[in-house]
Amino acid sequence: MKSTGIVRQVVLFSVIVLAVAGCTRTTGHASSSGYHWVGTWASSAQEVETKLMPSAFQKLDDTTLRQVVRVSIGGGKLRVRFSNAFADWQDSLNISEACIAVSAGGNAVKPETVKPLTFGGNASVVIPYGTLFVSDPVDFDLKPGSDLAVTMHIAKAPKKTTGHRSARGEAVFIQSGNAVSEKSLPTSVANTCWYYLCGVEVLANHSAAAVVCLGDSITDGKGSTEGQNRRWPDYLARRLRANTETAAIGVLNQGIGGNCLWSGGIGQPVMQRLDRDVLAQPGARWVILLAGINDLGGGRTAPEEIIISMEQIAVRLQACGLRVYGSTILPCGGSFYYNNELEAKRLKINDWIRTSGIFDAVIDWDAVVCDPTDPSRLRPEADSGDHLHLSDEGYRMMAEAVDIKLLLN
Repeated sequence: MKSTGIVRQVVLFSVIVLAVAGCTRTTGHASSSGYHWVGTWASSAQEVETKLMPSAFQKLDDTTLRQVVRVSIGGGKLRVRFSNAFADWQDSLNISEACIAVSAGGNAVKPETVKPLTFGGNASVVIPYGTLFVSDPVDFDLKPGSDLAVTMHIAKAPKKTTGHRSARGEAVFIQSGNAVSEKSLPTSVANTCWYYLCGVEVLANHSAAAVVCLGDSITDGKGSTEGQNRRWPDYLARRLRANTETAAIGVLNQGIGGNCLWSGGIGQPVMQRLDRDVLAQPGARWVILLAGINDLGGGRTAPEEIIISMEQIAVRLQACGLRVYGSTILPCGGSFYYNNELEAKRLKINDWIRTSGIFDAVIDWDAVVCDPTDPSRLRPEADSGDHLHLSDEGYRMMAEAVDIKLLLN
């Protein structure tokens, strides 16, 4: 592997190239009306394998999907994002009808709140392979921290399904036929994968913005209580809503379980998905990066490769006007990943994260959740039991450790 000095030269060259090429993205700027679109919920797009889908619905032609999401900020007008990013060439997603409503719990909605979604004024839409479609704006009284149900009828589904492998609970309901207008879906099958739904955005005041939580299964919330929205980004969203200075900050969870920074893992590595999962997010102003443990655990990535990945992520996003906050890699002593060599690499990378100056700030979550009597392990109360992922209390501790002042500039 090249020396750190060479790595620095590569990063410096990247900064120069970015400065010359320019970045057309704007972050958090108001439109002429004083309002702009800001993300209130998001999920990282990835391919959902057939084996993860219910046995009766491994093909989604002529099905109704009702998906319930917990939003962060509210608003009076919203749009919904649908993705067909991972379909094969010329394999389109055909949505015949879609609507939104306030969730009444489970597969039910409050019928008086139902609003149809349109696309260019049409009730139906064909989303080509590899693309994202955003619905037309719709007037809707979206309460902060509420559960929104997005229902759609899939007339024809691509062979490869775009979605998210874990909704951290049974928040998705699938039923045969078109039941979009129904209050409940009595014959539906519950599932824990998102399908095609990848974002909800609200029209918000010019001061509103979003923080993107970028990472792996720890950001995705593995180990937390299923169905209870207890990932660290969920706890952070509650904390921000409770503070008048930060109540207009959306929290976008772009974590993928098993994800890597450099290569390998599950889903596209962070380096490959920056444009879609960060730069394309409406109103994004800050990014919290927590990743690297899967690169180390896979055993094929050198510390220098993880470091250059983090540097590249920081300079690319900073060049587009975002503030990037790096987090130290959490301990995993006692887990299936752990060995002395991994621990030495983790400590080396964490030392670089704390001292390099490449990030706009550092969130030292390692220091927050490590066991004081054995820093290679998680605190007992923060450990979900697998010694790698955190418990509800561990995720709460992470959210409480974020300096709110980082999200006020």
